[in-house]
Amino acid sequence: MSQDHDVADRVAFIGLDDRARQALRDLRPLIQKEINPALAAFYGKVKTTPETSKFFRDERHMDAASSRQAAHWDVIAQAEFSDTYVNTVRTIGEVHARIGLEPRWYIGGYAMVMDRLLRATVDSLWPKGFMAKGDPAQAGEAISALMKAVMLDMDFAISIYLETIDAERQRLEAARVENEQCQTRLVESLAEALAHLAQGDLVSRLDDEVKPQFQKLKDDFNSAVGTLEQAMSRVSGVTGNIRAGSDEIGNAADDMSRRTEQQAASLEQTAAALDQITSTVRRSAAGAKQASEVVAGAKTEAERSGVVVDQAVAAMGEIEGSSREIGNIIGVIDEIAFQTNLLALNAGVEAARAGEAGRGFAVVAQEVRALAQRSADAAKEIKTLISSSTLQVSQGVSLVGQTGDALRGIVAKVAEIDTLIVQISASAQEQATGLHQVNTAVNQMDQVTQQNAAMVEQTTAATHSLKDQTAELVNLISAFRVSGSRPVASAPAARKPASPVSRPGTGSRPVARGSAALAVREEWEEF
Repeated sequence: MSQDHDVADRVAFIGLDDRARQALRDLRPLIQKEINPALAAFYGKVKTTPETSKFFRDERHMDAASSRQAAHWDVIAQAEFSDTYVNTVRTIGEVHARIGLEPRWYIGGYAMVMDRLLRATVDSLWPKGFMAKGDPAQAGEAISALMKAVMLDMDFAISIYLETIDAERQRLEAARVENEQCQTRLVESLAEALAHLAQGDLVSRLDDEVKPQFQKLKDDFNSAVGTLEQAMSRVSGVTGNIRAGSDEIGNAADDMSRRTEQQAASLEQTAAALDQITSTVRRSAAGAKQASEVVAGAKTEAERSGVVVDQAVAAMGEIEGSSREIGNIIGVIDEIAFQTNLLALNAGVEAARAGEAGRGFAVVAQEVRALAQRSADAAKEIKTLISSSTLQVSQGVSLVGQTGDALRGIVAKVAEIDTLIVQISASAQEQATGLHQVNTAVNQMDQVTQQNAAMVEQTTAATHSLKDQTAELVNLISAFRVSGSRPVASAPAARKPASPVSRPGTGSRPVARGSAALAVREEWEEF
């Protein structure tokens, strides 16, 4: 107990000397007799008062408190103000402070008990008649000793109450100051971490120790920054892959654009050459038809005169020259078919490199290759027929020169030649039809190729735009620093474009958010 609550000083100051203590002890039987009725009246008042009844659970709780209070009054009546007494009073004061019982109710309760005790004391000690026993001085001393003891008891209890309240206030104030300091340190640490975060530093964390109520805030912040760091790390890696992929796509698109332009030019030239071949074949067919008419006239005129024979020989010579020309043309057709087949093969290879985007073009290239093969086969057959025709024309010319007088035999031969010329004319017509179909297919292929070239240009432009946007994204992400981070890998070196396909006639192209205080309701055992 503090020095201010020293028992001897308080007892001496209030005037509880030996005589007063003895007077108090003399009242003990009276107090023991009257205390229970006095406490019964008091607790009856407590029961009907809401502000005081709330401190008791039930009747048993109130009876237990009344018994303890009666025992305490008996200690007061013994006038032994020892350490046991002080500890009891201290307990009463601390309990009152802990449960929130204000001194006004405590003082009021003492007033009710003292009313009963004082009335009983006066009634017991005060003289009641001329012959009655009793000494007013003795009654005064007894009442004075009882009042001093009660005031001393209230003084101790209220002092302890105020002392406990003040200690609790100081504890709460110290806790508040400590909490504010911890909160201030946390806010400063959080501000510093947020500043690092604003600068793109995703490695910084809240490492300072914090109170339990702030631990969740610390953990949530570190967890959020860690999650953001992991996300940015993955984004950085994915962005590097996107950049590398976009560069490869760009290189492939550029390569495809060049090859598409080359192929378009080659198909355009092929279409022009096929137009020329078709015209030549048509002229050959017309010449064959005319040759047939000449042979028919020669047959009619052979019997008339030798002049007709000379004309027939000349006509045969022309036919022979035409046959040679046709042979040359067929050779050109064969060469063109070979070149077309080679171009179709190259186109198929490029379509295979293009993957899914080149599947349609691969089908067209296959068709061109088939048509070129058919042209080559037809040209080979025509060449065979022309060679045979040339041989027969030479034999006819020789027979006409050697046997000028065998006109009838010549007529027969001319008839045979007429038949062959008709066959040649029919073959030439078929070839012209086939070449017309090839020409149509090549023109369609040329149109498709031009459309593909336009689409490839659009794809190339989109790819370059994607590369620029990817580079911008990489620059943005590089502003963040993550644990174990490395600069975003640069895009792989552009692949060397494949050699352009040759084309005729063209060149190349914590803190916890708050913890509820646990309200501890303690039993009120002393009043």
